[in-house]
Parts: sequence; C-alpha cells; structure tokens
Amino acid sequence: MWMIEVPPFIPFFVGALIAAFTRGTLRNVAMLAVPLLSALHLSMVPTGAHLQFDFLEYQLVPYYVDKLSLMFAYVFHIAALIAIIYSLHVRDTLQQVAAMLYAGSGLGAVFAGDLLTLFVFWELLALTSVFLIWARRTQRSYQAGMHYLIIQVLSGVILLVGALFYVAEHDTLEFGYIGLNSVAGWLIFIAFGIKCAFPMAHNWLTNAYPEATVTGTVFLSAFTTKVAVYALARGYPGTELLVYIGAAMTCFPIFFAVIENDLRRVLAYSLINQVGFMVVGIGIGTALAINGAVSHAFNDVIFKGLLFMSMGAVLKMTGRINGSDLGGLYKTMPKTTVLCIVGAASISAFPLFSGFVSKSMVMSAALENGFDGIWLMLLFASAGVFHHAGIKIPYFAFFAHDSGIRAKDPPTNMLVAMSIAAFLCIVIGIYPEALYSLLPYDTGYNPYDATHVLAQTQLLFFSALAFVWLNLRGLYPPELRSVNLDADWIYRRLAPKAIHSLFAAIWRVDGAIRQQCLVWIELCLNYLSRRFNGGSGLLSATRPVGSMAMWITVLLALYLLLSFIR
Repeated sequence: MWMIEVPPFIPFFVGALIAAFTRGTLRNVAMLAVPLLSALHLSMVPTGAHLQFDFLEYQLVPYYVDKLSLMFAYVFHIAALIAIIYSLHVRDTLQQVAAMLYAGSGLGAVFAGDLLTLFVFWELLALTSVFLIWARRTQRSYQAGMHYLIIQVLSGVILLVGALFYVAEHDTLEFGYIGLNSVAGWLIFIAFGIKCAFPMAHNWLTNAYPEATVTGTVFLSAFTTKVAVYALARGYPGTELLVYIGAAMTCFPIFFAVIENDLRRVLAYSLINQVGFMVVGIGIGTALAINGAVSHAFNDVIFKGLLFMSMGAVLKMTGRINGSDLGGLYKTMPKTTVLCIVGAASISAFPLFSGFVSKSMVMSAALENGFDGIWLMLLFASAGVFHHAGIKIPYFAFFAHDSGIRAKDPPTNMLVAMSIAAFLCIVIGIYPEALYSLLPYDTGYNPYDATHVLAQTQLLFFSALAFVWLNLRGLYPPELRSVNLDADWIYRRLAPKAIHSLFAAIWRVDGAIRQQCLVWIELCLNYLSRRFNGGSGLLSATRPVGSMAMWITVLLALYLLLSFIR
C-alpha cells in the first residue's frame, strides 16, 4: 500500500538521476522503463487526497487524484514514452536528464492539490524545460531560451503572489475553483494565461519552440501549455471571459502561420490555435464543453507531437526546416511523409481521426449554449488550421517543387515513435469510446452523427478547394526567407523606436536649455564687464585713500551710535 502513496513524478526524477550517471543501452532501458512502470503504478492509484501534511498551519496536498488529473497524467505518460523512444539515438546527457525532470514536473503540477505545490512544479517546469532549448547550443537558442525563462519565471512569481493573496482572503491553499471575484483570482488567472500562451503573451512559445533541439521540441509541445490548460480547467471552469480569449487564440495564429517560412514555427502557431479550442471549452464550462477541452488536450499532445516529430525528422535528415528550402522529399522519405499526413489529417479533424472526435465536442457545446458568433470563429479557425497545418506542412515539406534534396527516412527509433502516435490518432478516431470513458463526465456524446460528419467534410472540401485555387492563381502567400513579427513587434520594434524617440526629445530639450543658459551667462558676463571695465565702472572706479578712511570713520561712528542706543 505504501507504493500507492508515491507520486508519479518521483519515478521520473529517479529516472533523471539514473540518466545522469549511466550511458548507452543501460540509460535507454532505464528511461523507457520509467513511463511504463509509472503508468502501471498510476492505474492502481485510487482517487482522493494523498500525502497530506501541515505546513505553517496550512494543509498541503502534494498528491491529489481525480478524473481530471488522471486524464492529463495518462496522456503525459504516453507523450513521455513516445518522446523517449523518439530520442533514443541522442547521446546528450543534458537533454535526457532535462527531459525526464521536465516530464516529472508536469506530472507533479497536475497532481498538485494545493497552490504552493503547484507553484513549486510550475517553476520546475520552466527551469527544466529551458535546457531543452539551450541544448541546441546556438546563439539563437540561447537568446530564445533566456526570453522563455524570463517569461516562465515571471508567470511563477505572479502565481506565488496570487497564492499569497488567496491565503489571506480564504485562509487555505487548496487548489480548486478560484474564479475572478478577487485580486488573487485575477493574479492567478494571469499566471495561468501566460503559460497558456494567451494573446499578447504568446511569443515565448513561437520564439522558443522552433529553436529547441529536434527531440526537445517534442517534449515541449506536450507539457507546458497542457499544464496551463489543466490549471484553467481546475480553477476557472465556466469563466465566460475564457470563451472570448480562446476564440481569439484560435483565429489570430492562422494569419501568421500561413506566411511563416519556418515549418516548426508554423506548428508553434498551430499549437496556440489548438489550445484556443480548449480554452473556449473551459470557458463554456458545461460537462460537454469540459469533456471537449480535456479530450482535445489529450489528442493534441499526440497529433501535434506527431507533426513536430515529422518536422524534426526532416530537420535532422536534411539540416533544413524552411518551406522555401524543402520539397520533393516524398520520393526518398516516404514513411515520414505518410506519418506526417496522418498527423495533418488528425489536426484538421478529418472524420475517423482523433481531432474530429474532440474538436466537434467544443463546437457543439458552443452552439448549445448560445455562442453562435464564437461557433463561427471556431469554424473559421478549423478551416484555417487545415490550411496551415493540414495542407501547408506536408505540401511544402514533401511535395511542392523538387528541392533536389535526397535525404533518407530517419533512424528506426524515430519512425517507431511516429508510428505509435499515428496509430493512436487513427484508433481514437475510429473508436472514440476508449477516450470518452476516461473523461471527467459521462455525456453520452456521439461525434459520428450525420450533421457533424457532413458539416466537417464540407468544410474540409471547400478549404482544400480554396487552397488549390489560391495556389494556382499565385495568391497564396509564398514561402519567403524572411522574419515575421507579431506581438513581439511591440518590444522588438515599437519599444526601441519609442525609447530612442523619447531620449532624442530629452537630448533636444537638454540642448535647448543648455544653449539658453549659455546665453544668459554671456549676458551676465557682458553686464559685469561693462560695470568693471578698466576701473571706469561705478563699482570699479578708483577713490582717494583719504576718502576711504573718512567713510570708514563714518560707518564706525554709526555702529557705535546704534550700539549705545540699544
């Protein structure tokens, strides 16, 4: 029974320790065993609070299990196993230790039953994941990692301040429903929003993920934002503001993704787009909507991981990732091409693929609860994600023009990892009941009714038709070697220009003041010069000694007189 009390993050931390001091086959076996044994252990853990203890008169629950936390824990174990298989060829201790600690921190966060424990793992997520970016060992990855770390640590600091306010207001650290009725609620909401990549707080993701290592990006895509989605589902279900924030998240990345040349950056924008669907579901807050958000998070970890793995394979085998440099790879990388197409079909929500059985739940919940405008935005976003992730990614990487590159399919372990993810995408799409049985609520939802299937098929058909027409007419944004800025234009362009203009204005005013002061000083000097010029001035004129002695005698007499009168 004591084994039940062991939190799932412990095996991953132990695995990180083993990875630090072992090499070769022994390290690989140990890393593979960790998620398998941890998942087996997790299947035996009953729901409820575990490991409760008191700290400074407050009760901490570092290990709380319910259907919501279990759902995320299951997919984190799957993601960790797939990513570890994908990275078996790597001989970099830094990456492998950081990856195990990162996965363990994600599990610690989703099982945190109090805000203090959540804060600890919230910061561990940042500190461990940044090494997956720095492990690429380039100047760009170092800069992106620093930006990523600053933003993530800032999110943790805001969370800690919010937790302190929450304790003062409620006299408890329990992590349950929080809401936006207090200062603490807003602070914690902002902290969650930063890690969830809310609009205007999302550039840490689009800057850092494409600069991480090939295998590091696969880990990053699975944990950070999904921990934030879990936290929102736990603390803010039914918060209507999230509906509008999520709708914005689904739409704005589309415009940047279609013009982006770096295909891993396209997937980073696509990640924000998919998280937006989850945020909308949490904001609606009904049983169907929460189920949709949670199931879509589960599916997104798998199909987005598959797409990142396929682009990572392209980067590893060709050394290139810009769409303008690729094309024609289907001839020599046929297996990677097929697996990428499976991921593209899943993220595009094709019927019989995993994305369809979860995304339709969120959209149905939006219609059922009167969010007709939001439903239209989600419909537009669905068409957009098919354009930039469903078509653009496989088209420009493997088809389009022939780049002349003749790279082979990646190592076997990478193909096995991608195949597992592709298999899950298809199985969940064909048999969604296996996924639905794990969800927090039993809603009896059936994704395969005539309305859902027909509407989605029509949407995909006309979206594909639009892509073909735009491409043939030369109207589709071309793949250009360029740097595209979105919200980071504020601090990369606007802020430096504003600061430069401000200081230029200050120096102009300072110069004008200095010039005027010099004029005044010159006038004073001229006046004094006139008064004291060559002894002809009023005060500088020469006087006889006798006159001066007489005036001193007069002043002395006046002084004596005044003294006598006093």
